[in-house]
Amino acid sequence: MQKVVFKNGLTVLFERKQGNAVVVEVMVNVGSNDEIASERGIAHFLEHLLFEGTKRRATNKEISNEIEKIGGEFNAYTTNERTCFYVKVVKKHFERGVDVLSDILQFPLFDPKHIAKEKNIVLKEIDMVNDEPRFYQWILLQKSLFLGHPAGNPTYGDKRIIKSLTREKIVNYFEKYYRPGNMIVSIVGDVNNWKSEVAKWFVQPKRAVLPKKVFSHRMLRKSIVKKEKRRVANTYAVLGFKTVAQGHRDAYVLEVINGILGRGQSGRMFTEIRSNRGLAYDVGTQHIAEVTFGYFAVYATIDRKNVNLVRDVILEEMDKLKNVSLADVQEAKDFIEGDYLLDLEETQKIADQLLFWQQVGRAEMMREYIANIKKVTAQDIRRVVERYFTKHALVVLEGK
Repeated sequence: MQKVVFKNGLTVLFERKQGNAVVVEVMVNVGSNDEIASERGIAHFLEHLLFEGTKRRATNKEISNEIEKIGGEFNAYTTNERTCFYVKVVKKHFERGVDVLSDILQFPLFDPKHIAKEKNIVLKEIDMVNDEPRFYQWILLQKSLFLGHPAGNPTYGDKRIIKSLTREKIVNYFEKYYRPGNMIVSIVGDVNNWKSEVAKWFVQPKRAVLPKKVFSHRMLRKSIVKKEKRRVANTYAVLGFKTVAQGHRDAYVLEVINGILGRGQSGRMFTEIRSNRGLAYDVGTQHIAEVTFGYFAVYATIDRKNVNLVRDVILEEMDKLKNVSLADVQEAKDFIEGDYLLDLEETQKIADQLLFWQQVGRAEMMREYIANIKKVTAQDIRRVVERYFTKHALVVLEGK
């Protein structure tokens, strides 16, 4: 992996990978955690809006067709801590990929007609997330776990605020965060002219970058339960624990725990809740370790009458981790290694991971991940269980 920082502050990461595909991904170091109360949803809204038109390409169709007519992929996403845009094209079209990405990230039109149209689209997206229990259960969990922390606010924002967004507010937000020193470009593929192409197309001058806000991340003082009723047949339950950010050494221990409890159909939660007891169809675990916060969760789609039983089974399985065997630990490590390395066979996954680890601290940490997983011991697992899995938030979307 090679890394350069241009004079205007733009950081570029390059990983050579043989093959026909090349991915160019740009991360802007801003997400919903950076929004003040009157801006909630603006980071996600801006991600949508940047696809709508530039000075050289006036419509969404002109922008998307540049990539789609050559068989490429073009997409973006927003999280609590970053906004990412990427193109994946055949390597002979590498320059076009850099051109299009640089265009939308530097020269958007912010046409009032586009803003009005995109408001309707984003509001519909929010309704879709809230209507679908499998999506909304995670919104409710983060709200419950992170009271007083911006990670408790959904990335999609507040409908009232989105409706009232003005062009001036959007442009000001863009100017504040979409600066070369606040962006990282990740390129993965078999190309030689990556430095010159980035220098050619990313031409914004150097500007000061605002420091990121730091928020306290206290553990829960007591377990809490949050319930909402839904007119659906199933009940959706998620039991979550506050944990640590990715930069903490315990994040690797939590990954191994996730491998023990949640891998496929052989994880302990699936085995006990579905295979042995038949209490759920959909069951699994999730470990999120972001740059500044983290959580661990177990989810299950069940009958409403079984909520307390399933909660008890989950807590019992967590407690059993205190006596985990060396064989179970090794199996989890092998699972993680295989899953991670297979993921990194895909060009876009590499580009995305390079950006994530650079945001955590160093892009090189991507290659150190498996070595850190292999260091985890059974004693580490016992310590982490006792430290983080004592107080929980249980969120329940109650069906009929």
